[in-house]
Amino acid sequence: MESSTSNTPDKLTAIQPLDDNNDEIDLLKLARTLWARKWSIVSLTLIVMLVTALVVLSMTPIYRAISTLLIEKSQAQVVSIEQMYGIEGSNSEYLQTQFELIRSRSLAERVVRELNLMHHPEFDPRQQPEPLIDLNLTARLRELGIGSVVPATLPEDLDPTIEPAEIEIFDQVVRDLRERITVSPVARSQLVHIQVDMADPQMAARTANALANGFIEQQMEARMEMSMTATNWMNTRLDELRDTLRRAENRLQEFREKENLVDVGGVATISANELSLTGDRMIDARRERAEAESQYRQVQAMRGGGWQQLATIPAVLGHPLIQQFRAEQARARARVDELSKRYGRLHPTLQAAQSDLNAAEASLRGQVEQIVAGIERNYQLAVANENSLRSSFNANREQIQDISRKEFELRELQREVDTNRALYDTFLGRLRETTATSDLESANARIVDRATIPAEPIKPKKTLIVAIAGLLAAFVGIGLTLLLDALNNTFRRTEDVEQRLNLPVLGIVPLIKNRKRNEIAHLFSDGQDKGFSESIRTIRTGVVLASMENPQKVMVVTSSIPGEGKSTVAANLAMALGQMEKVLLIDADMRRPTLAKNFDFTVGTPGLANLIAGTAKLDECVRRVEGIDMMCAGSVPPNPLELLSSPRFSKMIEFLRSKYDRIIIDSPPTQAVSDAVVLATHANALLYVIKAEATAVPLIERGVGHLLQNRAPITGIVLNQVDIKKAQKYGYEYGGYYDYYGYSDSKAT
Repeated sequence: MESSTSNTPDKLTAIQPLDDNNDEIDLLKLARTLWARKWSIVSLTLIVMLVTALVVLSMTPIYRAISTLLIEKSQAQVVSIEQMYGIEGSNSEYLQTQFELIRSRSLAERVVRELNLMHHPEFDPRQQPEPLIDLNLTARLRELGIGSVVPATLPEDLDPTIEPAEIEIFDQVVRDLRERITVSPVARSQLVHIQVDMADPQMAARTANALANGFIEQQMEARMEMSMTATNWMNTRLDELRDTLRRAENRLQEFREKENLVDVGGVATISANELSLTGDRMIDARRERAEAESQYRQVQAMRGGGWQQLATIPAVLGHPLIQQFRAEQARARARVDELSKRYGRLHPTLQAAQSDLNAAEASLRGQVEQIVAGIERNYQLAVANENSLRSSFNANREQIQDISRKEFELRELQREVDTNRALYDTFLGRLRETTATSDLESANARIVDRATIPAEPIKPKKTLIVAIAGLLAAFVGIGLTLLLDALNNTFRRTEDVEQRLNLPVLGIVPLIKNRKRNEIAHLFSDGQDKGFSESIRTIRTGVVLASMENPQKVMVVTSSIPGEGKSTVAANLAMALGQMEKVLLIDADMRRPTLAKNFDFTVGTPGLANLIAGTAKLDECVRRVEGIDMMCAGSVPPNPLELLSSPRFSKMIEFLRSKYDRIIIDSPPTQAVSDAVVLATHANALLYVIKAEATAVPLIERGVGHLLQNRAPITGIVLNQVDIKKAQKYGYEYGGYYDYYGYSDSKAT
C-alpha cells in the first residue's frame, strides 16, 4: 500500500496562532463590520427615537417661575436683639440660614393657605387621575372572577375605604409644594432665585411671588415678635433691679448710721489709721524677718564646709564685693596656671603670681566672713523688730479686728450697691432705646424681580431627550454589533484560515439558498449555477496542481462536525475531476450515509460495507452516475471502524488504485469518530471542509491537530457555504468570478 506522507512532518506544527499584532485595533475591519450592519443600527436608533418621542409627547410639561430676592445682612440697629441672644454669625452662615427659612415648612404652609392649593387640581389628591396600572389585588381578582371561587381575606378588606382627612391632604400638599421649591443663590452676590416648578404656569408664578412676599412678611413678624418679647422681659427685669438696688442702698445707709462711720475714701478714724499703719509695719517686719531667717539658715547649713561653702550662698555670691574679689581670684589663678606651664615651681615670677593668688583668696575669705557676720546681725535685728511690733499689735487686736470687720462689711455693701446701680442703669438705657426705636424695624430682604408667567416649559426637553435616546440607541447598536462580531469565533475569511491553521485554502464554495441537499449534490453537473461550478473547478485546479509531481490517487474529504457540507463538496469535486480522469467516489461515512440518498440509489444497494464484509462483489457495489463511478456505504454495520481498519479494506484500496485515476473518499467528521484518521492512512491527500461562520475555531483546531498528530496528508482547506453578498458587505474579497457571473446579485440573495 502506497502512502504519500513525506510532506506531513513539516505540517505537524501547522496550527499557528494569529500574528503578534493582536493587540492592535483594525479600524478598517471595525468600520466594515459596522457598515455591514448599518441598517440594523439605523433601524434600532429610529425605533428607539420614535418610542422615546411618543413617551415624551405624553409627558406633562413643567413650567418654572422665578422670583429674585435681595437678602442683606442685618444692619447695625440701635437695639441689637441678635446680640442679646447671640445668633449673629458669618455672612455665609447667615445667608444659608435665610435659604433654609425660604425652604421651611412654615412658609410653605403659609403659601398653601394663601393660594388655597389644597383644592388645586395639581395638588389635590382627590382630583388626580387614576393610575394606568391598578395595583389593587382584590379588585383585580374580583374582575377576573377569582374572588368568588377562591375565598380570601386581604389586608385591604379588613379596613373600610376612608377618605383622607383635611389635615392629611394639607400635609401632603405642603410636602408636594416643598419638593417643587428650589432656592438657588446667585454666585458672588446677595441675590437668590426662588424657583417653583408646576404644570400650571400661572399658578407657578403666583406661588413664587407668594413665597417671596411671605418670606419678607415672616421676617418682619419674627423681628417684631422678638422685639416685643425682649421689651416685656426687660420691663419685668428692670422692676426687679430697681427693688434690689433700693434694698442695697438702705442696708448700706443703716450700717453707716449704726457704726458711726465717716466715709472719706473708706473707713477713716484716727485709731483705725494708726492700727492700720502698725499692721502694715508688722507685715513688713515679718517679711524682713522671713528673708533674714532664710539667709541665716543658709549660713548655718554651710558653716561646716568652710568659707568656700559660705561663698556659694546666693546672698553672699550676689554681693558686689564678693563678685569683685572672685574676679581678682580668677585672674590670679589664671596667671598662675599660665606661668606654671612656662616656669618651674621655684621660679620667682611663678612664686610672685602664687603670692598674689594667696592674697586674693585671703581677701575673698575675709570679705565672705564679714558678709556672713552681717547676715547673722540682720537676722537678730529682724527678729527683735518683729517681736516688738507683734507685742504692740497683739495689745490692740480686738480693736483691729473690729475695724477690719466693719470695713469688710462696708465694702461688701458698697460693692452690692454699685453693681445693682450699674445693671439698673444698663437695662434702663436699653429699655428707653428699644421703646424709642420700636417703629424702626424693617425687613432685611426685598424683591428685586417678581416672577412672571413662564412662556415655555423647562421639562421635558423633548428634542434633547429624543436626541440622547437616539444617541444611546446608536451606541448600543454599535456595541452589540462589535460584541457579536467579537464573539463570532468562526472562520469568515481565507486569510483567517491560513493565518490560524497555517494551511492553504484551495477554494471557496458559495452558499446555495432555497435548494435541497440532493439538488446541491448534482449542481456541478447540472451547470445551472455558474458561480458554484467555477468554485468547484477552482478546487479541482488546486488538487491537480498539488499532485503534479506525486499523483494523489486517494483523497479523503472530511470536516469537524456533521452538516458542514463535506459530502456535497466530495460529490461535486468528483464530478469535476470526472471530466478529466477516471474517478471513483466512495461514501465511507457508514454511520450517516448520504450518497445513496442524494443520487437516488435503490434501497438495499450494496456498497462499501458489503464489499469489505465479502457479501457483494465490486461490480455489484459500483454504480455509474453522471460520468463517474460511485460506491455507496451499503448496509450500515455495527462496527464501521473495525471494517475500515481491516486488511480487506487495505487490499480493496490497493486494487482500486490500479483501476482508477482518482479515488475520493467521503469520510465521517473528525470530532464524531476516528474513522477519518484511519482513512487518512490510506490516502495521498486530505481535504478539510469548514463551514464559514458556523463551526467554532477550537473544534477545527482540534480536528486538524488530531489529523496532523497522526501524520495525515492534509492538502488544504475548503471554505464552504460562504455568503458572498454578506461577505462583500464586510469587505472580504473572494475573487472576481462571483461578480463576473453575477452571483452576488442573484443566487446569493
